[in-house]
Amino acid sequence: MIIRIRSRDGIERVSIDNPNITIPQLKSLIESQLHVPASKQTLSLNQNLLIAKTPAELTQFTDMSNPQTLISSLNIGPGSMIFLSYEGSREVSGPKPNFSPAGSFGKKMTMDDLIAKQMRVTRQENAHCELVSFDRDAANTFQHYVNDTLAFAVKRGGFMYGTVSDEGKIEVDFIYEPPQLGTEERLMLIRDNDEEKLVDAIATGLGMKRVGFIFTQTIGQNKKDYTMSNLEVAQAVNLHGESGLKEWVTALVKLEVNEEGGADVHFEAFQMSDVCIRLFKEGWFDLEGTEGEVDPKVSRMKKDVVVGGKDVREVDNDFFLVVVKIFDHQGLLSCSFPIENRASPVTMKALKNHLDRAKSLPFVKRISDFHLLLALSKFLDINVDIPALTQCVRTQTAVPEGYQLLIESMANAA
Repeated sequence: MIIRIRSRDGIERVSIDNPNITIPQLKSLIESQLHVPASKQTLSLNQNLLIAKTPAELTQFTDMSNPQTLISSLNIGPGSMIFLSYEGSREVSGPKPNFSPAGSFGKKMTMDDLIAKQMRVTRQENAHCELVSFDRDAANTFQHYVNDTLAFAVKRGGFMYGTVSDEGKIEVDFIYEPPQLGTEERLMLIRDNDEEKLVDAIATGLGMKRVGFIFTQTIGQNKKDYTMSNLEVAQAVNLHGESGLKEWVTALVKLEVNEEGGADVHFEAFQMSDVCIRLFKEGWFDLEGTEGEVDPKVSRMKKDVVVGGKDVREVDNDFFLVVVKIFDHQGLLSCSFPIENRASPVTMKALKNHLDRAKSLPFVKRISDFHLLLALSKFLDINVDIPALTQCVRTQTAVPEGYQLLIESMANAA
C-alpha cells in the first residue's frame, strides 16, 4: 500500500508491503525511500507537528513514539497522511531538470531567461500571522450548514472579518457568505459590490476588517492527494493579493475519518507564501493550466521557476502554503440570525422572530449579530444609521429609542 508523508518539503509517498509493521519499521522504510535518517525523524498524525519549532515542542507529539505500536492500530491504511519533522537537510527527489537552450554552449540567454533563473520557489517557514482564532459561534454556524444541509457535496466559501493585533494575531468574529455557486471541485464567488460595501461599513463600525477567506473541500476531494488543489491555490492567492493584508489567512474546512471510523469536521489554516503572491501578481501562474490533464496537486507556471535547484514549470502546491496555528474564542457577536445568500432568502419575518426570541435581553444584545445588521443595513443610511448602530453594538451601550422603534416597526410590518 501507499501512504503519504507530509513534511516541510511537501507531500511524498512511501510504499509499504505489510500493513502490520511497527513504528520503527515504518521509520526504516522512510529512511530507505525518502533518505531521512530514522534517528532524526519525529512522526505524528497531528499536522501541528509541522509548526513545532523547538525540541521541547516536538516531544509533545507522542502518538507515534511507542516502538511497539503497530501502524494498523492507528488506522493507518492506503492513502493515509502522516506528518514528519526531521533535523538536518536532504536532497528531495523531484522532476528532472528541464534544461533550456540558454544553458547550452554558444546560446545567448534572454532577459526572460535571466528573470526566470532568479525566480526561486522555496518553502516559507514562518507566516506573517502568529495565529488565527475563530469565534466559536461563527465557525460552528458555517460548518453546520455545510455538513447538515450540503453534506459536504458541493463547495462553500465566505470572507472572514475580525481584528489583527500588533503581534500579527487574527481574531475572526464573523463570516460573510457572498452569493456563490459551488460544485464538487469549483467555487465561484458572485461578487456583489453594493452588498460588500454594506458589509465593510458594518465591519468598520465594529472596529473590524476583512482578514481572510474560508472555504470547504468536498467529500469527493478527500480522495485526492493534495492539501489544496491548483484551483483552490489560484483562488486563494488571488483573494490574498487583492486584500493587501500581509497577515491574511486562508482557512479550509473538510471531513476527516476519525479513529472510530466516523467523520469529524476539521479546520486548517494557511497563509499563501510571499513568493506565491509575487508569482500570481506578476502573471507567472498559467491559469489555463488548471484544466485538462494537469495534476491538481501542482500549479503550472508560464515560465520555468527554480525549485530545489531544478528548472520546472509545475510546482507542488504545498510549497505555497504556510501553516497557521488555530485557536478559538467567544466573541461579542451572536450568530443566530439567518445567514445571507443561502438557499432560503432572509425576510423581515426572520427579524421579528429573532427579536421575539431574545426579548428578555437588552435591545443592544438583541441586535448584536452581524447577519441581522446586514439585513437591516439594506434599509438604512450607510453613512449615518450604520455607524450609529454599530457603535452601540461595539460599546454595548443602549440603542437610542428612535432606532429601537424603527427596527421594531420594520419587524412588525413583516
